[in-house]
Amino acid sequence: MKAIVQDRYGPPETLTLADVDRPVPGPGEVLVRVEAAALNAYDWHVMRGDPRMARLALGRSRPKARIRGRDFAGRVEAVGAGGGAAGGGGFRPGDAVFGDLGDDNGAFAEYVRVPEELVAPMPANLTPEQAAALPLAGVTALMGLCDAGELQPGQHVLVNGASGGVGTLAVQLAKLLGATVTAVCSTRNADLVRSLGADHVVDYTRDDFTRLGPRHDLVLDLVGNRTLRALRRSVTPTGTLVLSGGGVYRGGSVIGPVWLIARGRLLAPFLRRQRIVVLTTAPSRSHLDMLRTHAEKDGLVPVIDRSFELHEVPEAIRYLETEHARAKVVISILPTHAE
Repeated sequence: MKAIVQDRYGPPETLTLADVDRPVPGPGEVLVRVEAAALNAYDWHVMRGDPRMARLALGRSRPKARIRGRDFAGRVEAVGAGGGAAGGGGFRPGDAVFGDLGDDNGAFAEYVRVPEELVAPMPANLTPEQAAALPLAGVTALMGLCDAGELQPGQHVLVNGASGGVGTLAVQLAKLLGATVTAVCSTRNADLVRSLGADHVVDYTRDDFTRLGPRHDLVLDLVGNRTLRALRRSVTPTGTLVLSGGGVYRGGSVIGPVWLIARGRLLAPFLRRQRIVVLTTAPSRSHLDMLRTHAEKDGLVPVIDRSFELHEVPEAIRYLETEHARAKVVISILPTHAE
């Protein structure tokens, strides 16, 4: 099969289209014929081995996972021993599915092998490109709002980075969950976020949302371009601030290890009654099923900025890195040879 492979860390030029062996599904796994994949910031971080400390897990001199990409959508080609409908997984050859490979990577390819617990039925109302754009960004938005943010109907939510892949889904999900939503984005994206349901829009090129009122019950920060002290000004005294990272602060006490991987953030000495959550995410069948329900019943639809073909992945990642892509960038994958 054809796949995008990488044998050393570096710029997009280190990614090449190559012939590799088609994977074989093991027990509890399915082989998926990939129809579409999606890019995430995660992909170019792995490509460049950035931050360097991450190479302890990704591979010191080169990525352990040779094929890039984690989000995919396609059709089940084969089911490993003990899997499928007979084994309780519920999948049969021909089923339309989508999922997130997590750190294993491998989605920028014609076929991918994946554990059944990381796959869900594809939303019936979405195209493969739209479904592929949903897993990582959608799970991040869902966990940020619900698992970490504990969002309740009627609350006021601010999304910083509302026009990105996660942000465009977070705006839609927050509205579906009954919140009043303030979206922070640039001038060119204001109409986009309004079309997704944002009640209020703050243009960060003109205004600093951390100095505007009123405060919000939940602030979901997807950018990391403000200090923690500044972000807290946008949160009600008993509200929640969700960052990207790992761990939870409640009051002034630490409830978990926290890594603030964001420029310029300083932990304030006293957090009062505000709750701060540094978000961590992981692939989850249950969250994929929730996203499918929201897509089919509530009209949740990922916004796609541009689509590329498999051989254009280096160009697509360069676009994601340098062109301020909004929403999602996807890869359409068609088999290059007969079965």
